This record gives sequence, C-alpha cells and structure tokens, in this order.
Amino acid sequence: MKQYTVTGMSCAACSARVEKAVSKVDGVTSCSVSLLTNSMGVEGSATDAQIVEAVEQAGYGASPKGTATESENDKANNSLEQLKAAQDALVDRETPKLRNRLIASLIFLVVLMYFSMGHMMWGWPLPEFFNGNHVAMGLLQLLLTVAVMVINQKFFISGFKGLIHGAPNMDTLVALGSAASFGYSVYALFAMTAAQVNGDMDAVMSYMHEFYFESAAMILALITVGKMLEAHSKGKTTDALKSLMQLAPKTATVVRDGVEQEISVDAVKKGDIFVVRPGENIPVDGEIIDGTTAVNESALTGESIPVDKQPKDAVSAATVNQSGFIKCRATRVGEDTTLSQIIQMVSDAAATKAPIAKIADRVSGVFVPAVITIAIITIIAWLIAGETVGFALARGISVLVISCPCALGLATPVAIMVGNGKGAKSGILFKTAASLEATGRTQIVALDKTGTITSGEPKVTDIVPDETFFEETGNHAGALLAIAASVEAKSEHPLAKAIMERAKTDEIAVAEVTDFSAVVGNGLTAILAGKMIKAGNLAFVSKFVKVSDDMRAKAVEFSKEGKTPLFFAADDRLCGIIAVADTIKEDSPEAVRQLKNMGIRVVMLTGDNEQTANAIGKQAGVDEVIAGVLPDGKEAVIRKLKKQGRVAMVGDGINDAPALTRADMGIAIGAGSDVAIDAADVVLMKSRLIDVPAAVRLSRATLTNIHENLFWAFFYNVIGIPLAAGLWYPLLGWKLNPMFGAAAMSLSSFCVVTNALRLNLCRVYDPKHDRKATPDRKNKTNKPKESEEKSMTKTMNIEGMMCGHCEARVKKALEALDAVSEAAVSHESGTAVVTLSSDISDEKLKETVEAEDYKVTSIQ
Repeated sequence: MKQYTVTGMSCAACSARVEKAVSKVDGVTSCSVSLLTNSMGVEGSATDAQIVEAVEQAGYGASPKGTATESENDKANNSLEQLKAAQDALVDRETPKLRNRLIASLIFLVVLMYFSMGHMMWGWPLPEFFNGNHVAMGLLQLLLTVAVMVINQKFFISGFKGLIHGAPNMDTLVALGSAASFGYSVYALFAMTAAQVNGDMDAVMSYMHEFYFESAAMILALITVGKMLEAHSKGKTTDALKSLMQLAPKTATVVRDGVEQEISVDAVKKGDIFVVRPGENIPVDGEIIDGTTAVNESALTGESIPVDKQPKDAVSAATVNQSGFIKCRATRVGEDTTLSQIIQMVSDAAATKAPIAKIADRVSGVFVPAVITIAIITIIAWLIAGETVGFALARGISVLVISCPCALGLATPVAIMVGNGKGAKSGILFKTAASLEATGRTQIVALDKTGTITSGEPKVTDIVPDETFFEETGNHAGALLAIAASVEAKSEHPLAKAIMERAKTDEIAVAEVTDFSAVVGNGLTAILAGKMIKAGNLAFVSKFVKVSDDMRAKAVEFSKEGKTPLFFAADDRLCGIIAVADTIKEDSPEAVRQLKNMGIRVVMLTGDNEQTANAIGKQAGVDEVIAGVLPDGKEAVIRKLKKQGRVAMVGDGINDAPALTRADMGIAIGAGSDVAIDAADVVLMKSRLIDVPAAVRLSRATLTNIHENLFWAFFYNVIGIPLAAGLWYPLLGWKLNPMFGAAAMSLSSFCVVTNALRLNLCRVYDPKHDRKATPDRKNKTNKPKESEEKSMTKTMNIEGMMCGHCEARVKKALEALDAVSEAAVSHESGTAVVTLSSDISDEKLKETVEAEDYKVTSIQ
C-alpha cells in the first residue's frame, strides 16, 4: 500500500470527497483516507502524479510519504529518514496554531461582547462618544467582527473553496453561518444610517436589535475552541505510535577492520558485526555470536521480565541489553527490523478503514449539502409563517452551525487508532482496521497444537527406574537419566534432545559410548561401560529384555496422557522408562477457559494420533479435538468449520499459512515463521495463547466504543438540527441562539474523541466483564445436531499402521470420500471408525484404504 499525506481536509465530507476522487483514477484498486492522521492509503498501479492530480482537482493537496525501493541497503539508508518523516507527520502543529488564533480572537471578541450584549442587555457604561451614537456603535462592532473573521479566515477559504468545487464541508457550514450573520448585520447597519438621516429614531433603535455581529464572531471563536480541543485529543490518539517511533535507536557501534566505530543506524548493513554494552539499546535485529546477557524486550512485547540470551539467540532492535557485553551479527536492518514492521503495521492499520465506518462515510458524503438545504428551507418556512427576517435567519444560521459532520467522520478512526495503539503496547498487532473490528466477532477458535497450545519442544516429564535393576541405594532416577543421556548424546532425534536438556538441567554427567547404532523407526544401541544398551519403544526393547506387567501398564498410562514412553535396557535387563512429551504452555488452559467464557467454541487441530491428541486436549480444556490432520489438511478443516460460524485460526508454522489465510481471521504466534506472520491478520508478539482472548477482548471493547461514538454523532444531529430549526418553537417556545449552536458543535467532536481515549483504560487481560454466550450462539457453533450424530458408523480393522503418520494417511483417504463425514483412526487399536453421511459399500471403503498400502481384515 502506497501512503500519501493529504492537506486541506477539515471534516468527514472532505475525506469522502478525496476518497471518491482518487477511486476514480485508472489503475486504483482501493483507496482509504484517514481524517484522523490526514493520510491516504492507495493500492493499484496508478502513478504518484495521477494520484496527486486527482486530489488537487478535488480541491485538496497531497504528497507521497516515501518512495518504495527494492534494495536492502537502500531500505536501510532511507529508514531513518523515513522514520523522521513519519514522526514529523505525527507532530501536533495544529493545536498551537489554533491556540494562537483563539487568543487573538478572544481579545477582539471580549470588546465586541461588551459593546453588544454587555451594554444592550445589562446597561454597562460606554465612553461618552458612544452615548446616543448608535451608528458608531454599529461601525465599531463591524470592525471588531471583521478582525475576528480575518484571524479565522481559514474557515472561509476552505469553506468557499469546497463550495466552488462542489464539495461543501464543515468549514462551509461555519463560513455560511458566520457570513450570513455578518451580511444581515451589515444590511441592518446601512438601514440604520438611512433611518438616522431621516430622523426616525424608533427605527434606529429597532435596527440595533437586528445586529448579529457578536454571533458572527462568536461562532468562529467557539468553533476554534472545539477544533483546538479536537486537535489536542486527536494528538493523544497517536501517542502509542509516537512512542514506538521514539524507541528506534539512532546510532550503532559496529566492528569494521577490527575497530569499533559509532555510526548512524541507517548505515548498518546486513551481515555487519555490532557490539552492545550493558544499558544500551540494541540498534538492529541480529543474532548473538559472542557473549551472554539478559534483554528487556518490553518495548516490543510488553513483557517486563528480561529474557536470557546466549550465542545463536536472536535479538531485536529497540530492546535493552541489561547485563552482559554481546557481539552480534546484523540479520535485519532498516525497514525489515521487527520494530519497523510493528510501526508499519500500526501505521497501515490507521490508514485503513473498518467496514463499520462505511455507514458514516455514506452519510458524510451527503450530510453537508443536506444541512444547507435544510437551513434554506428553514429560513423560507419561517418567512412564510410570518416571522421577521432576523428570526428566520437566526434559525437558518443555527441549523448551519449546530450540524457536525466531523463527529461522524471521527467516530470510527479515533477508536481504531486508540485500539491499535493499546494492542501494540500489549504485544497484539492488528494489521488492518477490519481485522481489529472482526476479531471480536469470532465464534470458533481453531488452535494448532504444536507451538500454540504446547511449547513445541519435547521435555522429559517422568523418570521411572526399574528398582530391580538398581539394587544399590541412591538416586535411581539420576542413574537412569545418566544411562539415557550417554546413549542419546549421539542421536539427532528431538526426543533425544529433550533427554539431553534434562540431563544438563539436573547436572548429570554424560559418559562416552562406543559402537553407537540407530535403528530407524525403532530405537538405538550402544556400548556403555562394557554393557550393551538398548533404547527405544516397547516393541523394540521387548525383543531383547523382559518387560514386567507393571512397566507395560505405566507405558500405557503415559500414552493415554499424550506422553511418549522410551524404554532403556542394559544387556538382558530393563533399566526403566523415561516419558517425554510436548508439554502444554502454562497459560494455555486459562486462555482456553477465557475463550469458552466468551461464548467461543475452541477446537484443537493436530497431526497426532487420537489418543495423544485427546490427552493434550483434555489438559487444555478444549471443546473439540480433531486429530490426524496432515499439514495440508488444516485448510480443509477450517473450510468445514466456517460453515458453522466465524472462525479464527491460531498457528505458528509455515504449514499453518494456508489455514490462516482461509480462516475469517488468521492469528499468528509472533515467534513463529515469517510465512505464518505474513499470512495472518493479527500477530501476537509475546507468543502466549492468553493473548488470543486479550485480542478478542480489545476488539470487542473497540467495537463497543465505535458504536457509542456513532450513536452520539447520529443522535446529536438528529436532536440538534430540529431544535436549531425551531421545530419545537410553536409548541414549547424553544429556540436556539446561533452562538449556543456553535458551542454544541464544538463540543460534539471533542466528546467523540474523548470517548475513544477511554479505550486506553481497557484491561485487555481482565476477564471479569467478558460476555457469556447466548443460547442461540451456542447452538449455532456447537457440534453437529443430534440427527447428524446418529449417522451410521462402521468400524474397519486395519493391519500395517505403525504410527501417527499412518493414521493421518488413512484418515485423509477415507475423509476424501463424499459419503464419509469423519474417520477416527488409531494405529494402536488398528481400527478406523467411519461416520457416514450416506450409503457406501464396504468394498469401496476397503479399496480406498488398501490403495494406501494397508490391509483391511474386516468391516463391522
């Protein structure tokens, strides 16, 4: 998406006009204009010149934010410059200007109000020269009003410019209201001079009450107050983005030709060696090649606890080196660093529009012309009803100045900006405004097991030594672990790494083995201290030693818990069992519980066999487990789930990318692969599952805030315009002074922006106020109805399945049949329980399985 800075916009009607104009340009596929940040995002093949020309023809100004480059070095060289430009664009220059305008306006306005309302209504004294000289008083009011109008000339320039281009905006309403008040007052002043010349003092006094100079000036001053408050509040909504930009380091200490030298961070290139001392910020993303330390990553993840780092570990720009001296190799620089990508995501999200904003956009496009029409009709109607020109004009002016398209235009973008900033501070990144809106509407969450619910790294969970082998007293578990670690030291298997990690933690000495041999798919053998050690699964080890019923029972129990039992034997005797498992993350059960309390159905996807999957699913507390899913089958599962409700897929691997893309909302764990992150709509920087309910919670809070803002914006105009037009005057005697109308207009936008800022108080990790699911939603997203559950099932007995991959192959083949709605396959029991949605012959089922090189012995 190419981004542009747009100038001259004052309200939602302006942004709608620019968006409409650019969308008509050949080659533009999408265009989104943000009134909040005065920015525009454009996708398509149109050139910058075409885009800028279209904006200028619409009556506004535009300029590209930056130039896209392909070279990594160019990106690095331009990144700091672009960051400065982005920071510069967010600087609040409008508030100081408006404050100066307001102060200057008030100086003249106070004198004007003294002469008009102070003297006329409360009899305040005037200099002797003005006693009885009503024309002089009128001339002074005219001059003071002109001074205020000149100070606030921007309203008139922008307003009438929009009117000339056929795109009236909020400034047009203000300019018309103020100009009408001033014009009628000038007419009254000239009429007064004629009456003075004719000696008609009664007419002179009556014309004094027809002056609306104070209204013309007060409207401009009050709108300026509102604009200033609005600009200040809008500046607050971008605080999160500003704070992210301020984190970016400016310099780096690199090692070139063996000499340390401090250079600008945009001069660092990929592959450069840089050093970071304790207390310094890490300048770019890199990999530690020397030294150990603890790094505070709270700037990126929101996690305050420092993370220990050692050689080969990754470090990120803007994080703080807290303890040791480290030497690193730069891996990502410039625009490619994690910090730059976060800034880009938050910035892009602000430049996009949520679907809910389309309602306000449609209204804003016709709002100003409609208000001008209503004002003209109001004036004509009161004149026809027999009221004076002054009364009718006052009602028309009130309609113009009370109407506020700005509140409509700001209702959505300010909430999106604050919500995105709040998410970024918590390590939750929404790529677009649409993803922030849609996440809260999720009905089903599909969780990938490995790396999402679980840590993704096998760990030793149980050590069960055979007491008959370890006859001497002592640490039998430690002795068994020493044997296991010595044998597994030469293995590259993930389970071997888990045993080695446990041995290192327990400070177990590892002995040297000889004649090491790996038996593919079964286990391994080696000689340790003159004894032949065998290690592997039950089927392998039981060929060489006798395994007691107690040990077999423990192995079955471990399998039911989702653990893998590894047997170890020395010569002809069993040493014991070590159970290894991919353990679930500490926060996974709580995250699942919170999602369920929100009325969201939680489904776990895994390629594991059903027994292991059910064990993990039970620990996590999910509603449903779908086991035996091959990597390329996740997308098909998501497609089926989407028929039952809105689905969010949470994953971290490359093989999750198709499913993340297929889901209504893709959520990537931040520590996962770049491919998964690219395919996702939401990125969790902390890699914690508890951030999933937090993201849903933040999305729901943001959506609620948007609804409140839109309600206020619509309600304010629906109530205010009839009141200003004098609709209630014949019945209740209510009429609105144009000055009070201007004050109301000023406060309306301020109220909308202030309400959006309340999102900063949202506790995204507090589940106390989570909404429970309604019965209707449960029925909509729960498992299939009873009539479907009573579908016919067949049990197939199959020979030849040895592992989870075998199960997955059979499951995939069976579920590819139109008549099969589900196949529950287990290699341990040698069965496949097939749920049928329609009739199918046993021969067809048998043929399908045997085509995968397995043997079907019977079908029941």
